[in-house]
Amino acid sequence: MTGMKKLPELLAPAGTLDAFKTAILYGADAIYAGLPGFSMRARAKITTDEVKQGIDLAHAAGKKVYLAFNLFAHDCEYPNLPRVSEIINYLKPDALIVSDPGVVTWVRENHPDIPIHISTQANICSARSVKFWQNAGASLCVLARELSHSDFKTIRAACPDMKLEIFVHGAMCMAYSGRCLLSNFITGRPANRGACAQLCRWKYDVILREVETGVEMPLQEDEHGAYILNSKDLCLMPRLAEVLESEPDSLKIEGRNRSEYYVASVVHAYRAAIDAYARDPEHFDPAPFMDDLNKLETRGYTTAFFDGPLPPSAHNYESARSVSDYHAAGVVVANDGENITFELRNEICAGDEITFLVPGSVEKVSVKLLDIINAKNGEKLPKMSAGQHNSLVIPRVWVGDGFDKLVPLVVAYKKK
Repeated sequence: MTGMKKLPELLAPAGTLDAFKTAILYGADAIYAGLPGFSMRARAKITTDEVKQGIDLAHAAGKKVYLAFNLFAHDCEYPNLPRVSEIINYLKPDALIVSDPGVVTWVRENHPDIPIHISTQANICSARSVKFWQNAGASLCVLARELSHSDFKTIRAACPDMKLEIFVHGAMCMAYSGRCLLSNFITGRPANRGACAQLCRWKYDVILREVETGVEMPLQEDEHGAYILNSKDLCLMPRLAEVLESEPDSLKIEGRNRSEYYVASVVHAYRAAIDAYARDPEHFDPAPFMDDLNKLETRGYTTAFFDGPLPPSAHNYESARSVSDYHAAGVVVANDGENITFELRNEICAGDEITFLVPGSVEKVSVKLLDIINAKNGEKLPKMSAGQHNSLVIPRVWVGDGFDKLVPLVVAYKKK
C-alpha cells in the first residue's frame, strides 16, 4: 500500500433532474446543484421542485447533495434572502456552497445547522485562507484550480482537520476560477451569475487604430494567434494516483451545464479508476480510464496547474471545437424486457454501432443497429435525427446478454 488512509468523495454536477439520476446511477458519492438566480449556474435548466426530487433520490440512495449559493450578493439582493431561506428549508441540502463573506455570515445567522462549503469562487490559494474560513465556520474549502499539487500537499499538511476539495475534471477559465469580467464587459452576461459567453474561446482579428487619423490596419498574427485564451479541459486522470495519495476529501467534476452523457461518462471513468486504485494502488494504470474520457467531446486535455505554472500546451490555439472522434448517441429512457427505447442526442443511421456505458462495471455493451425503428410508430427508416424527443426501438435480440444492464438513463456513444 502507499499509505492512503481513505478514499475521497466523488462529487458530480447536476444541472438537470436527469443529470441527478445519471450521477447516482454511475457512482457519484455526492452531487452539487444550484438554483436559478442564486448560484454560478443561473441558467441551469432545473427548477426548485426538480432539485427537491433530485435531493430525495440522492438521499434514498445514500448520497449527499450540496446546494450552490456562490453568487457575490449586492445590498439590493439581501432583502430577497428570506425567500432563499424558505427554499433551503424546503430542499434540505447537506451543505451550502458559498463564496461571499456576507452570504457566509447570513447563512451562519439564518441556517446555523447547515454545513458551509467555501466555493472555488473564493480563490483559496493558501493554508492561511483555509484557516480563515475554518474560523468563520466553514467545514470544507474548495481550493482554487490555480494551485499546483505541491501547493495542495502544503495546505493538506498545515490543515489536517479541515476538509479540502479539488477539481479533477472539466472546463478551465481564463480568470481565477470563474472571476472573469470579459463576458460582462462585452456582452453584459456576467460569468459569476452563470451566464458567461466564453468570449475567451472566440476567434479574434486584432486591429490597430491610429488615434489621430482613425486609420485602421490589421495586426499580423503568427500561427498561434487566433484564440487568445482557449484553455483545454482539465483532466487529472493521468495523475490520479498522486492525487489520491495526497488525501483530498472530495474530487469535484465541473459541468452543471453539461449533458447526462457527459456526467455519466466522467463519473463512470473516475468511479472505476478510484475503485481500481483502492484495490491495487501499486499497479494502478490510468490508461484504460483515459480511453473512456477521450471518447467525450472535449477541447483536448491538460493537467493545468498540477505541476506548477500553466504551460503553453494547456491552450488550443487552433480551434475551440471538440477533438474527439466520438459523440453522444443517446440515452435509454425505457426497458420493457423485450425492447429498449433509445432517445437520440445525435443523428443515427442504419448500420451504426453504438456503445453503452454499463453502470458499476468497466464492461461495455456494443450494439449494431440493423434497422432504425421509430419508437413512435414502428416505421423503419434509413436514419433518424435528434430533437423533439426522437427515439428508436432496440430489440433484445440485437443486444444479447447485456440487455438487462441497459436500464433507463444508461448512455451510449458512437463514432462520428
